[in-house]
Amino acid sequence: MPIEHLPATADPEALADVLKRDGCVVIDRLANPAQLDQVREELAPYTATTNQGVDEFSGKETKRTGALIARSPTAREIIMNPTVRGTVKNVLAHATSYHLHLTQVIAIGPGETEQVIHRDQWAFDFFPFPNGYEVQCNTIWAMDDFTEENGATRVIPGSHHYEDRKEFTIADTVPAEMEKGSALLYTGALYHGGGPNRSTGVRRGLNITYAVSWLRQEENQYLSCSLETARELDDELLRLMGYARGAYALGYIDDLRDPLQAIRGRDDSPEAFGDLAQAERQIRSSQEQFAGQ
Repeated sequence: MPIEHLPATADPEALADVLKRDGCVVIDRLANPAQLDQVREELAPYTATTNQGVDEFSGKETKRTGALIARSPTAREIIMNPTVRGTVKNVLAHATSYHLHLTQVIAIGPGETEQVIHRDQWAFDFFPFPNGYEVQCNTIWAMDDFTEENGATRVIPGSHHYEDRKEFTIADTVPAEMEKGSALLYTGALYHGGGPNRSTGVRRGLNITYAVSWLRQEENQYLSCSLETARELDDELLRLMGYARGAYALGYIDDLRDPLQAIRGRDDSPEAFGDLAQAERQIRSSQEQFAGQ
């Protein structure tokens, strides 16, 4: 099955429909290449000192540079991209909310071998989520042209419907080739892996991942971004980072306060577990869903 490509003008509902069907989709030329060059420039001091991986999964010829919110103002703009966020909200609509799970530049160097085919949701201690229940929506933005030769991400379209713990080889996959500025979106249940880099250059991808708010973040956003930097960010980005209740009675601080108050130093929200009416709607929705099975 080929990977479907949609234009940057595609609406989030159409993109979510493809993700629900195939588990992956490429949005062509979603970002201006100059914007990604700016991210690369802002991160240059950090990528220069990032070590290669220590095993075959992380990649012995691959660098993974994180903490992008703290290190790259331009990356913050990409994280908040409205087309992507609208798509994520649709794909993960069964949860009360979602938050930022991971920010990372993945630089696959020449000579890197193929990564083992896996599901990103295995990071949650290999918990076997029910088939069809998505907990992640991921993006890889092409900071260079992605080609089969230079290690384009390999995917198995439709594999988010497969049973868990299956094993595949690179021969079972197709490369997500795309132009610089394009973005590959895929769910946490999709089987995929980094491709081997047989070129003489580095293949860079901006990996930004979102997950339902009741699951722990892969990248600890609170320590990756200092309190001083966090106070300079707007409320919407802070809430996406996790300075928000994730659901009813989940994620408050001390005396049932809104987590954002820890950053802003203000006390202008009610002390409560959260939105009780929303929690009741979630319960009714779950009851109706299971009653129909």
